[in-house]
Amino acid sequence: MKTVKDFDIEDKRVVMRCDFNVPLGNKGILDDFRVRKTLPTIQYLSEHKAKVILISHLGRPEGREMKFSLKPVAERLEELLGRQIEFLNDCIGDEIDRKIADMKPGEIVLLENLRFYKEEKEADPSFIKKLAELGDIFIQDAFGVSHRAHASVTGVPEHLPSGIGFLVEEELKILSKVIDNPERPLAAIIGGAKINTKVKLIERFLRDVDNLLLGGKTANIVLDAKGISVGRSAPAPDIAQLVENLDFTSPKLHLPVDVIAVNDSARQAFCGDIKEEELVLDIGPETIDDFSKIISQAKTIIWNGPLGKFEDEEYSQGTRKIIEAILASPAFSVVGGGETAELVNRLGLADKFGYVSTGGGAMLKFLSGEKLPGIEAIEN
Repeated sequence: MKTVKDFDIEDKRVVMRCDFNVPLGNKGILDDFRVRKTLPTIQYLSEHKAKVILISHLGRPEGREMKFSLKPVAERLEELLGRQIEFLNDCIGDEIDRKIADMKPGEIVLLENLRFYKEEKEADPSFIKKLAELGDIFIQDAFGVSHRAHASVTGVPEHLPSGIGFLVEEELKILSKVIDNPERPLAAIIGGAKINTKVKLIERFLRDVDNLLLGGKTANIVLDAKGISVGRSAPAPDIAQLVENLDFTSPKLHLPVDVIAVNDSARQAFCGDIKEEELVLDIGPETIDDFSKIISQAKTIIWNGPLGKFEDEEYSQGTRKIIEAILASPAFSVVGGGETAELVNRLGLADKFGYVSTGGGAMLKFLSGEKLPGIEAIEN
């Protein structure tokens, strides 16, 4: 598979797919982690005299919703790169074509949110063609959306010579190593919700890792399937069906032995004494101790998803204690998932882990052994 270094990019229009899907607040970008991870590829392209055309999506707008504009990202890029980034208020059209035609080597522009057009998610052929006509070369550096068969991800590479950027190259190298050739023991920690995206990953981990630790809503669903009461945290029938074929007898599988739960009076309770009206919000102290011991013996750790309602300080202890255990371990640790990466960045701990992935769903699919359409498009 070609990388950005395999192309003669001087004076060429290079369309670079980025993942600038960053959290926004009233004062702008809350976490610029994904923006910073694209800088090496952007700098390489500009320094080698390419005409750099950055494209991305942000959020899930319904049409042209300006609260999802990429303009704040352009402003942050200017701060990080210390140079001018021209922001264009659309991603296709005659005005965009004229602006790009006037670009000089080394200049950088950022186009407006691709998802302002429904044709992006629909992978509409005419929209793909218009995007492809913007450039001479396509560079995929948006690992976080490489599991999506969208116009800018799988469509444009069909029309242009294509390769991957430094970020995608790094993601593939590190994630391949930790799942295919890790130092053992290998421990995987899976939390959060969205069990539908994690069933295949759990199945693979039960085969390939040495210890699989489950927390959060994911653990609640498995506990419920084992016949252990989780009160109001019990999943709906269609969700419960997703895990019915998992091997619950595997000695590799480790589930919470106690939890923090609340009722309307905010009373704490422990697993085994969970009543129908109680809601599980965190793992308990015994589980923290058990999980921490396993983590301390690991040589490689993969973590995706919080182990409780971490956004609430009162129920963040489980996740925080597991973070402490991972950082105290000598193991090489890989962290991934939108919520998880956002949490470690907010705590200022990202550089303490071995690697923090920019991918959520893409990381899960890759580690599950599934093909990523955005990567296949480049390979083909």
